[in-house]
Amino acid sequence: MRHGDKINNLSRTKSHRKALLSNLACQLIQHKRIVTTLAKARALRTYIEPLITKTKKTDSKEQIMHQHRVVFSYLQDKEAIKELFTVIAPKVAARPGGYTRILKLGARLGDNAERAMIELVDFNEIYGKGNAEAAAPAKKTRRSGGAKKKVAAEATVPTVEEAPASEPSPAPESTEEKAAE
Repeated sequence: MRHGDKINNLSRTKSHRKALLSNLACQLIQHKRIVTTLAKARALRTYIEPLITKTKKTDSKEQIMHQHRVVFSYLQDKEAIKELFTVIAPKVAARPGGYTRILKLGARLGDNAERAMIELVDFNEIYGKGNAEAAAPAKKTRRSGGAKKKVAAEATVPTVEEAPASEPSPAPESTEEKAAE
């Protein structure tokens, strides 16, 4: 039984799986999209998204160097690390997560394996919003808007003291009277 086992082993040993995911991640970083099987794409998503998140934590120079070393321990490719920190990190800085997209492509002819294309979301101009809107800072989505909504609603509804003291408005005509005319 595999209760609680959430790691997709991909029918490989740990060292083989680590090398496979590292190579797939380097190729994804360099080419921005790759075609692979659906199972490998899903495993790659859980592997690379935390690494992209680590590139955003750049408060001090020591922290930047530490994150470089941590990500290098996963990828083992200097060119991919350079691309990740210089090109990809600034583009995804405003994004709170979900850096990759998986698109299903259908079955492969040889062995009927389900194929998928995994790509970095911010580097696709077809589905993306474009470079102009990506450069603008994104709105923060986590907020408690209950108090603000109440204040805004109270400001728009006039109270009894604010209402003018003129004649009362006539009663609205009923729909039957309008239909008769």
